[in-house]
Amino acid sequence: MTALIVILLILIILGFFLTNTVQIADEYERGVLFRLGRYAGIRGPGLFITIPLVDRAARVDLRTVTLNIPPQEVITKDNVTVTVNAVAYFRVVDPKKAVIQVENYQVATSQMAQTTLRSIAGQADLDALLSDRDTINAELQKIIDAQTIGWGIKVAQVELKDVEVPQSMQRVIARQAEAERERRAKVIAADGELEASRALSQAAQVIASQPSALQLRYLQTVTEVGTAENTKTLIVPFPVEMLGNGGGGTNGGGSGGGPQTAGIPSAGAAFLPAIAAATAELTGGETGTPQPEPPTKGAA
Repeated sequence: MTALIVILLILIILGFFLTNTVQIADEYERGVLFRLGRYAGIRGPGLFITIPLVDRAARVDLRTVTLNIPPQEVITKDNVTVTVNAVAYFRVVDPKKAVIQVENYQVATSQMAQTTLRSIAGQADLDALLSDRDTINAELQKIIDAQTIGWGIKVAQVELKDVEVPQSMQRVIARQAEAERERRAKVIAADGELEASRALSQAAQVIASQPSALQLRYLQTVTEVGTAENTKTLIVPFPVEMLGNGGGGTNGGGSGGGPQTAGIPSAGAAFLPAIAAATAELTGGETGTPQPEPPTKGAA
């Protein structure tokens, strides 16, 4: 019976020693070995042997860690209170420094990221926080990485996640954006009027140099007015050439023996009956030509 107990004790001691002697590190892990409290090297990945009660191995994960930086309330450079949060990505590049130089490298990196985020956000104005995030992200990554590289930590990237602006400031930003859009609309309208005035000036010069262009424009206007819906305008074609000869007529008899209307040549006077008839038909009454009053009875 005593021999059996001794054998069991020996097996227990051997199992204890084997468990603490044979160590296995995964591919993404490294073991920082301490022998009698002194640094003895890096072990892994794979199988490595430690001496029980003499060696101690601290395991370090080399994978990239996603660090969520809690929201930080800061006052920007232009005295606006905002709440910002961010996310950082870092990994261990030197397991020896990550174990020896700092007690808990994850907590230390988190605290360093929070203080740096408050500092950088306080040095920028609100417009930069909202529109120029790439510059702020690069500056955050550079400063945090410079502080943590001595701990064997490499900060790969830092990104601003959200910038919370107070409701009152959101309304101010909306009014500012609306005013900016109105200013741009007025500038564009003014530029359009300037270009249109230049085009009209050039068109006037062309029409002045080519008299036939005025006749074509007149015919186009007649067509547009005549095809308009619900129009009540009477269109009467009138030779444009008569406008230049309006003062050429004379009072008295012509070659045809009949009197001409004052100020209108015989070619233009031929249109007057047609114009009077069309006007009377349109108005449904008498023409506008005044008739002489009958003589009063008893007059001398």
